[in-house]
Amino acid sequence: MTASSACCSTAVRAVAASGKRGSLPGGEIWRGRVRTLRAIGLLCLARILVTFVPLRFWRGSLGFGQVSGDEPTPAGLLREAQRLARRVERAAWRLPVKVKCLPQAMALSWMLRRERIAHCVVIAARPPDLRNSEDGLHAWVEVRGTVVLGDLPGPWHAVYRTHRSQSEP
Repeated sequence: MTASSACCSTAVRAVAASGKRGSLPGGEIWRGRVRTLRAIGLLCLARILVTFVPLRFWRGSLGFGQVSGDEPTPAGLLREAQRLARRVERAAWRLPVKVKCLPQAMALSWMLRRERIAHCVVIAARPPDLRNSEDGLHAWVEVRGTVVLGDLPGPWHAVYRTHRSQSEP
């Protein structure tokens, strides 16, 4: 028996002796990794749509406003949305190409819709006199009025906003 297999078998015996099945944090780690992989796939799809398909064909897939009565508290929804936003940001960082804000907002919107979390996608423009050499357009995602992805300072004028949910203030 090698040292590494002895170490692993010792850890397995310790968990078995504790009587706590599935208590290792590994389940949560793998759940996060799967979400990041899902976000990578959605980011790729979003980049293709933004590049080749007009907005009118995919804008209906953004945002989600139906709220059921058995949802968790607003704080729980916001925390889950922030977790998913971090996964989208991590996925964008891992891709070999730069992923701008709109594909990130699209990917997060699709993930939030899958989790049935009410949200709003906003596409905005910076006022003409304040634009510089960078892109004058920006997109972000709001959950219950809080920006969870794409929070940039400065004045922005909303050009497109998905419908607001009844649960938002």
